[in-house]
Parts: sequence; structure tokens; C-alpha cells
Amino acid sequence: MYLVLELLPPADCKILVEALGESARFEDGRRTAGWRARAAKRNEQAADDVTSRGIVRKIEQALAGNAVFRAAAQPKAVIRLLLSRYREGMAYGTHLDDAVIDGQRVDLSVTLFLSEPESYDGGELVIEGNDGERAFKLEPGRLVLYPTTELHRVEPVTRGERLAAVGWIRSRIRDPLRRELLFDLETALAELRRERPEGAGLDRLAKVQGNLLRLWVED
Repeated sequence: MYLVLELLPPADCKILVEALGESARFEDGRRTAGWRARAAKRNEQAADDVTSRGIVRKIEQALAGNAVFRAAAQPKAVIRLLLSRYREGMAYGTHLDDAVIDGQRVDLSVTLFLSEPESYDGGELVIEGNDGERAFKLEPGRLVLYPTTELHRVEPVTRGERLAAVGWIRSRIRDPLRRELLFDLETALAELRRERPEGAGLDRLAKVQGNLLRLWVED
């Protein structure tokens, strides 16, 4: 399942981009790539300092507070968030993210776009699914959530600068079909609560949802 959602207002992203430009120190992105992806990676990542930690903390708080993200990802942990920069000529060739990061299984990947799309050419996130390729170049504050099992790439930036946050999620629900079923159920329940808050079937559907979580959640 692929999901696009609005995580941060564009005005907040503008502040983050300005902070990165003024205070952050960037390093060779290959330092954090897995051995398979290292040869394909040509970008920069913000060093671990006060500025980058503050930005990462803000993004983590936004993820924790977003009901759509929580329903879709069923997150057990945000394993790692990195701030990436692609300048002219930089790209990230086709690769697969590591299955285990910092000792934890990875189920989902996220890319949060920070730069205005008009400020750079190229730089599309392309996910190479079995049903074809999907390209994403989104407004600042928009996030793409997708399975870590998918091959993907970042197209070469030919003008300007592309800033984004990328991260990896361990889900409480390992099986993607079960995760999608629970997301659909939560979405339907939310719609029913809005349209028929006193509906007789809501409690029974909520019971089904709760019992499925009991069956499938990994502590």
C-alpha cells in the first residue's frame, strides 16, 4: 500500500528549510547507506547536531500526532529519521532499503518533501513496484509512506536543491495485507462516526477492530 498525506504545513517546512540552510552541517550520504546501496547513493545528509536533532524531533512529533499515519503504519517504532540534501548532479540509483536497521525489522519507509517543487528540477522519488513505476515530487509537508520491500530511486537533480526527510518504521502489524485491512476498517469507522455517530453497528465494528488487533499485534 502506498499513501500520500499532509504531515506539516508548508509554512513550517519553510522554517525547517531555512534552519537547515543557516545552521546544519551536511556530510556524504554514503556513510549511512547499507553495503548494497552505497554504490548507488550520491547525496548529502545533515550531521547529528542541535539543529538536525530539533528538526527530527518536530517530524517525529508530527508523525505521532497524525491519525492517518498511525492508522496506516500501525507504528511500533520510528527507527531512524535522516535529513537529506540533493544538489545539482546528485541522485540515488535503484536500491532496496535494509531489512534491519539499528537492530530492528523495517516494514515501511517514508519520504517527507521539504523543498518547493519549483525550486529544483528532477529529484523525483520513483518506486518500482510490480505493477509499474510511480513517481512522486510533492509539495513541502507532503509525505509518502510505502513498503520497504519495494525497489526505489531518486532521479538526478539537474537544477537547484532538493531537501527531504527520510525514515523507516517498524510496524506492530508485520503482514502488509493485515495492515491494509485494519487501515480500511479504521477509515470506514471514522466515516461512520461522522455520518451516523449513534449508528447501532458502530460498537460491533469497533469490537471487530479491537479483536483483530489482539490477534495480529506484535508486542
